[in-house]
Amino acid sequence: MQKALNRALDETLATDPRAMVFGEDVGALGGVFRITDGLQARHGADRVYDTPLAESGILGLAVGLAMAGFHPVPEVQFDGFAYPAVNQIVCQLGRMNYRSRGALPMPVTLRVPSFGGIRAPEHHGESLESLFAHVPGLKVVSPSNPHQAYHLLKAAIAMPDPVIFMEPKSRYWQKGEVDLERPGSLEGSVVAREGRHLTLVAWGAMVARCLQVAELAAEDGIEIEVLDLRWLKPIDAEGLAASVSKTRRAVVVHEAPQTAGLGAEVAQLITERCFGTLRAPVERVTGFDVPYPSGDLEDEYIPNIDRILFGIQRVLEYRRG
Repeated sequence: MQKALNRALDETLATDPRAMVFGEDVGALGGVFRITDGLQARHGADRVYDTPLAESGILGLAVGLAMAGFHPVPEVQFDGFAYPAVNQIVCQLGRMNYRSRGALPMPVTLRVPSFGGIRAPEHHGESLESLFAHVPGLKVVSPSNPHQAYHLLKAAIAMPDPVIFMEPKSRYWQKGEVDLERPGSLEGSVVAREGRHLTLVAWGAMVARCLQVAELAAEDGIEIEVLDLRWLKPIDAEGLAASVSKTRRAVVVHEAPQTAGLGAEVAQLITERCFGTLRAPVERVTGFDVPYPSGDLEDEYIPNIDRILFGIQRVLEYRRG
């Protein structure tokens, strides 16, 4: 995934003279995860450059550049560092097109290394999709594999709207085929595995975990469908309905705390559209309502295979009355 993202940025800079990549250590160092490795050498320090350690300044710069006609691709080094830029993201990035009656579109793609799984210190692992998805004017997307990372990043940068691009950092070193010529559909959700007994809904790093769970469940004859949501704003309600209408049961899996997490919105969308055919309430398997822990406690916090299997069991064994 790291190489796929790097290539997408490289090709964008080569073909779009208005594109700029900037953030903390993204220049000569190539970023802490080496996503921007070699880009400054190839495209120059005026288009790929380091910023001060000031996330509010990074996003403020992005807003100003977009107003001037550029296509900024800023990075916050870790998701936990995004909080100082919330004012710029909410009050400027998400609203500028609206408040200017369309005169000032915001073609900004904010790259956010997201979620846990790398045993990082506190503030280096978060799951902020609900915060971003709640902001009118923003689009939010999270790829789950290298092919999606390459094509979705290029598609996001080409959009006239601000996009929060949440990269699952625990999957940066995942290997996979990338078809450069045939991206497939880049809109809405995608079925990562077909099934008939239950739908697992996930995004980002949790898609791979749900695919592992589906493999284990298949050994017991349970055919699990895995739906990769991908776009977290707007959510593909029709894709959700199509999958759950077939299986009649659903479990939503995410790393963020449960209360007011995106899983609640997903569950409600499923209920609205599939209430007549659901055979059990929609289950959620999530992080806990505590601050995202540092690395030593990640295994206790992030939904693991056993917790997801227990969630599946509860739904399959549910009986009305």
